[in-house]
Amino acid sequence: MPRILIILALMALTACGSRQDTADRDTNLRQLRNPSGAPEEFSIVPPKPLEVPETLAQLPQPTPGGSNRTDPTPLQDAVAALGGNPSRLNPGGGIGAGDQALVARATRFGIQPGIRQELAAADQEFRERRSLFNWRLVPQDTYNRIYRSQTLDPYASLEAARRAGALTPSAPPQ
Repeated sequence: MPRILIILALMALTACGSRQDTADRDTNLRQLRNPSGAPEEFSIVPPKPLEVPETLAQLPQPTPGGSNRTDPTPLQDAVAALGGNPSRLNPGGGIGAGDQALVARATRFGIQPGIRQELAAADQEFRERRSLFNWRLVPQDTYNRIYRSQTLDPYASLEAARRAGALTPSAPPQ
């Protein structure tokens, strides 16, 4: 009997513990960090090979903190390999001609500066509020359970669109 009480007391103490750092107040909804401390093999991208241009005047002026010709650009390389225009990924490129009508329609009532930071803070507050009494003896990914009330049912949306008379593609069965 005393052994069982000791085991139960240890389990209760373990359940009360927290795996969170005090400096990093994340709600443990999803563990996206590498806990082992080993390098992540998929995040290592080799640099591009060195090339000597025909004339050294073609070399750009060095800029502190700027990009280098041999810096890896995996997104731009993927867009180019798929036949797209990699320059459209540059943030300084402005809004493309194909997207101007969409942006004009989406911003017709104005834009709210700092909306991303405001939404991130509201989401962090929501996750902290929902994870206040969110402890379990067995670790579990609770992200989908917490956001379940905010997800859309694709089959209900499909049926609503069909009832409204919209032409919809066939969908796989549930």
